[in-house]
Amino acid sequence: MRKIPNSILVIISILLIQNEISACTNFLVTKGASKDGSTMISYSADSFNFYGELYHFSAAVYPDGSLVDIYEWDTGKFLGRIKQARETYNVIGNMNEYQVSLGETTFGGREGLHNPKGIIDYGSLIYLALQRSKSAREAIKIMTDLVNEYGYCSEGESFSISDPNEVWILEMLGHGEGVNSAIWVAVRIPDGYVSAHANQARITTFPLNDPNNCLYASDVISFAREKGWFKGKDFEFDFSAIYAPLDFGAIRFCEGRVWSLFRRVNGTMEKYISYIKGENLERMPLYIKPDRKLSVQDVQQLMRDHFEGTEFDMTKGVAAGPYGMPYRWRPLTWEYQGQQCFNERPISTPQTGFSFIAQSRLFLPNEIGGVLWFGVDDTYMTVYVPMYACMTKTPYNYSQGLASLGRFNWESAFWAFNFVSNFAYPKYNLIINDIKRIQSELEGSFMSRQETIEKTAMALYKSSKGEAIDYLTKYSNEMGDLTYKRWKKLGEDLLVKYMDGVVKNESFQPINVGYPDAFKQLMIKDQGDAIKMKKLPGADASTYEDNILKADNLLKEKKYSEAKGLYQKALELKPTESYPKTQVEKIVTILSEIEELHRKNFTK
Repeated sequence: MRKIPNSILVIISILLIQNEISACTNFLVTKGASKDGSTMISYSADSFNFYGELYHFSAAVYPDGSLVDIYEWDTGKFLGRIKQARETYNVIGNMNEYQVSLGETTFGGREGLHNPKGIIDYGSLIYLALQRSKSAREAIKIMTDLVNEYGYCSEGESFSISDPNEVWILEMLGHGEGVNSAIWVAVRIPDGYVSAHANQARITTFPLNDPNNCLYASDVISFAREKGWFKGKDFEFDFSAIYAPLDFGAIRFCEGRVWSLFRRVNGTMEKYISYIKGENLERMPLYIKPDRKLSVQDVQQLMRDHFEGTEFDMTKGVAAGPYGMPYRWRPLTWEYQGQQCFNERPISTPQTGFSFIAQSRLFLPNEIGGVLWFGVDDTYMTVYVPMYACMTKTPYNYSQGLASLGRFNWESAFWAFNFVSNFAYPKYNLIINDIKRIQSELEGSFMSRQETIEKTAMALYKSSKGEAIDYLTKYSNEMGDLTYKRWKKLGEDLLVKYMDGVVKNESFQPINVGYPDAFKQLMIKDQGDAIKMKKLPGADASTYEDNILKADNLLKEKKYSEAKGLYQKALELKPTESYPKTQVEKIVTILSEIEELHRKNFTK
């Protein structure tokens, strides 16, 4: 266990504020770690520049010599043309018809390794590989061959690659400007284990002579030696340490999300909290064995997280506001009076364009086994809808080109979900259970139908593959339509129920909810006497006279105890006045005499 010197932490914090961390999160599950033998990968595409829509690339056959235009995924910039494959496969979102799926997170890496003259960016690499591969291993070969031929123009990336049998992590970055090749290493996650990555390279040392479980570029070590970055023995080579060295931001914002996934599936992972806090450099393993086997529902919930139940819990603290909002508005790092500070970066975040859980099953035909559980916007408030990878048409409200970040459209699922989440953020703990109730109803209904839907599809498949594909296409489109309509209705219901700072009951009667005591305490501490109710000048005199008048009338009615109480209140307002004092003394005497008479006449 190595301690991080305080001086290094200060330097790291200063460097950190110079770069706004981009962030996505991937979780990987092997067959032996899932309840039903599925492989699964999850992916949240997190960026303020991402609009959430469901991509579709139809299967096709092209003439020899065909070319394909390459546009950078992030910016839409034209990068160049490459040779088109003779045959391409159907792709729905990030899964193809052979149940191959891909996700990614960007880690950046060492400066000087970016090749702006390359033609292939990380996004194009994903979708080219999906259109051309029938297995995870083939996808790795296609991806690495493409960047070697045409050049890789993105920064360092971690890719999740799965098929029905295997799950891999591939980490890649360029050689520098003008060099059409890449540095990379790919590790297969052992069966029965899970892994994760979140914008920090996670492959450290790796086996050099085990091609069944590890593949790598021939110069991955020699290139580092040439640059003077590594001088040890080959087996000691640490990919992450050399090509993506850790800093405080990489640990807290990136590894922190991996830790939050790992700690919820394996109880021993809590011990790495000191690493996440930057107190030591004892890194987490690349993969771990979960305490229990995981279902699709488990993975969906793992992708919904704000560090609840930990000391980083984002529902706590002054920045959470009066209603426990677990979000912190950017920038991620900030300065106040010369002090460098930061906000936590959780898995669930407002700027998610889309996310998915890709489920691949070896025990079913490809047309039925591959399901992309797809959602748009914030993972905590999305609904994961089953989109079968064989689909020939995407749901209208999720389709490409319907809207954009700069063009609102009520028919867009992305904008419907954003309407709900952005309305809920400021009133989070008042509203979130209403959202989770509908979310659970929809996702629960999808799960309960899955077995029946797939049995029907299998029966159709035995006689006609095409009919099975049509059936699943229709089902996924109907579920997308149902989800969009129900979520739009939810937004309308929330507006009616929570408008104008009140909460309406079942009869639509407004209830004032105010603020919790903890927030009231902060208000008093901040504003003090300025927000305390005050008596107007002369108010005490008016109240005094009212009490005296009422007490005198009660006395005439011989209501001695009630009259005494009002005289005492008047005396509190004007302690030096003799009249209420004298009246109280007289009433005390009378009550005492009445008590004595009662005792003599009625007590034996």
